[in-house]
Amino acid sequence: MNGQNRKDILPGIAVDIVLKADQRSGKLTSGVVKDILTNSSFHPHGIKVRLTDGQVGRVQEIKTK
Repeated sequence: MNGQNRKDILPGIAVDIVLKADQRSGKLTSGVVKDILTNSSFHPHGIKVRLTDGQVGRVQEIKTK
């Protein structure tokens, strides 16, 4: 699942995000969602979230169990 739809993302789920500094390289960072920062229901580059460790980025993939 990609991270473009806000309804798919809930606090507490595991995701892969791309940090602002890593957008050119596409390097992904794994973590658990703490806050959802994007207000719109859809974003073509991924919904922006804050992870539990404080890092902020756009969701590229939602990890399934």
